[in-house]
Amino acid sequence: MRFMRRVTAAWRFFKRPRVFDITLVTVLAGAASVGLVSVLRQGYPDVGEGAVLFILSTLPLLLRRSRPVTVAAIETAGDVFGMAAGIVAAANISSMIAFYSVGRYTPGRTAALTAAGGGVVYGLANHLIRPMPGSWMAGLYPLAPLVVGQLVRVRAELRERGQREATESAVRAERRRIARELHDVVAHHISVINVLVGGARATLPPSEDVAHDALAGAERTARQALAEMRQLLNVLRADDPVGVGGVLTTDGLVRIEGGADAATGVGAARLPALVQEAASAGLPASLTVIGEPVTLPAAVDHAVYRIVQEALTNTRKHTVGARASVRLAYESEAVEVEVVDDGLPAASGRTAPPPGFGLDGMAERVALCGGLLRTGPRLEGGFLVQARIPLETT
Repeated sequence: MRFMRRVTAAWRFFKRPRVFDITLVTVLAGAASVGLVSVLRQGYPDVGEGAVLFILSTLPLLLRRSRPVTVAAIETAGDVFGMAAGIVAAANISSMIAFYSVGRYTPGRTAALTAAGGGVVYGLANHLIRPMPGSWMAGLYPLAPLVVGQLVRVRAELRERGQREATESAVRAERRRIARELHDVVAHHISVINVLVGGARATLPPSEDVAHDALAGAERTARQALAEMRQLLNVLRADDPVGVGGVLTTDGLVRIEGGADAATGVGAARLPALVQEAASAGLPASLTVIGEPVTLPAAVDHAVYRIVQEALTNTRKHTVGARASVRLAYESEAVEVEVVDDGLPAASGRTAPPPGFGLDGMAERVALCGGLLRTGPRLEGGFLVQARIPLETT
């Protein structure tokens, strides 16, 4: 294990652009230097000239990333000089690496123009130095490494774009999660405070002017806080498609995460306290549990609580003198939660609550758990919120 970590660390070190290029030039020039010493000892100075030219041609590769076109021009000039002087018979590997770098580190148009220019120079030089049928075919030499470089460039750009989009998606998902929590938790409690303060102010005798003014100020502050929070939620949810939820994993992919905000510790076990809280705030409510309670997955448990919480909050906000009933049913393959109130009947003009984030948040939570949500006014009067969420079975 320790050996593999060292190998991985060494590979990451050599993958650094500057380190990689220096290593590349050192290996090529070092191999050529060993060959040069060998041929000189054996008495082949003509071959030694080619080795010297090869060593010199590797040095410009140190700039192949920052000046790829210039390096390719230098390498082409060196190849043409070597063929014209009879030192080498064909282009060397340094020019191939240079044209690959042009394809890898320059836009497509620049790479195409460089390939065309290099092809003309190689084809013309080869035809003039060694005129024979097919000598013009040397002009195709720059094409292959340059096309490979372009393919690698496109693939890297697509990979970077995918990682960037995944990161942006994760950021949007986190902003949406924060918005849900602000709406479900903070806005809910501020709404309860507003109702309680308003009720307390209404019960004060007319002589209690100081307390009356204090409670009226607290009520105005609560309403202002709710309005400012709605503006904040608009900012957090801006440019975010409904239903997106995820986190960025170590492999650069976005993974749907339904239980990220379940760490707040709320769930079906707290529904009795939530119903009692609604009753204390002036909304008569009851809770009915059907079936044998089971331990729910964190995301499902959290969603059930938030759905009931939001439904009771909407009933308190949009009705007067209504009562609510909560039904929680445990089934073998699913859990179903239903919140019904007896507000104004549909014939009297009550419709769905005005557009907001509450119903959208319910839909998001249920969708992330793979369930179905049904909301809307009832014909017999009141409003219905019903969610059915499947449970994983083994």
